Amino acid sequence: MCRIMKEQLKELLAMVVNDGLYQIILSNPREKDRAFKIKIRPVIVKNTILFQETVYEGTKVFHSNKDAAAMTDRIEQLLTNDFKQCEVEHREYRATVLVSKKGKMTINRKRIENSGTESGTDRRIQMMHNRIKKYILDEKIPVPFLIDLGVQTKEGRIVHARYDKFKQINRFLEFIEDILPTLSKERTIHIIDFGCGKSYLTFAMYYYLHDLNGYDVEITGLDLKEDVIAHCNDLSRKYGYDKLRFLKGDIAEYDGQDSVDMVVTLHACDTATDYALSKAVRWGAKVILSVPCCQHEVNKQIYNEELSSLFQYGIIKERIAALVTDAVRANILEAQGYETSILEFIDMEHTPKNLLIRAVKKADVNEQRRQKARQKVDDVTEFLHIDPTLKRLV
Repeated sequence: MCRIMKEQLKELLAMVVNDGLYQIILSNPREKDRAFKIKIRPVIVKNTILFQETVYEGTKVFHSNKDAAAMTDRIEQLLTNDFKQCEVEHREYRATVLVSKKGKMTINRKRIENSGTESGTDRRIQMMHNRIKKYILDEKIPVPFLIDLGVQTKEGRIVHARYDKFKQINRFLEFIEDILPTLSKERTIHIIDFGCGKSYLTFAMYYYLHDLNGYDVEITGLDLKEDVIAHCNDLSRKYGYDKLRFLKGDIAEYDGQDSVDMVVTLHACDTATDYALSKAVRWGAKVILSVPCCQHEVNKQIYNEELSSLFQYGIIKERIAALVTDAVRANILEAQGYETSILEFIDMEHTPKNLLIRAVKKADVNEQRRQKARQKVDDVTEFLHIDPTLKRLV
């Protein structure tokens, strides 16, 4: 990039990286195997204006905050080395920056008429997204299944006593949003929800994928309670959800599918989670979303003389055993060719069982990485004298 272009870019960024900015979007990456998009917008953190960078890389999303000077340098670096397109929306300007393969930069900038009409208060409210959460499901738009499940009134207002459930549903849909690039729109997507219960999240998943995003999905919810299954099937028919069905069945014994694209298991108790994960691996599911619950098995087995001072306290031992269980599960999935993360599902204040295992099948995982994950499992199970069900199943 020539010196004149660099100076023009610096001038543009000095004009827009301030409290008048709406957003900056960097796209069209030079290398396809890295981040495919970056969004930048102002946020207020402890009464200080910072600029939040959201990086979209594969199925992962990363966030970081920087001050104006650091963000200006960051954008200049990204346009020099990583991206070929930049779009700027500002209270006073609209701008586009294009970079050719040879590094030639073109900057188009347009001033917005009547740009001074927005008050500082309005602008401040727009930046308060870290205080006023914008959910995937709009709080003001009535959704039939949320109304029938008692989360929402007919007018669209969230029932106060069910607000935590509304937040949980939206948090779950954020995980679904992250893995959308792995799901094809060219064919039917098959999803199994083990231990679906009252199916708040099952209905939300169908509504989000089918109604809001246009995916052809077929979802099967599985649970042991006949009355719950009957009620959920009634609701599914009522909404015209032709490809959402609920069956009575046990996770360990279910064999109703030959192949599945996504397996969901939420709060399946103890080793039921392991059976669901093993089914997912056997099917070669592209995505696994699992919130484990009541991890008793390892708690009964775990032992190590060097750690006995920790294990002598029941509540400490229980929590360590639960964390060990999920870490081993994640590594077992890594060994099976999945890219695995353990994420916070909902705030700890609502329940201590708040971790979600997210695994995405990767076609290009090398054998060395898989072997390393297997070795980690062997090392920790030997060290703690445990024999987890998932290790035996897989």
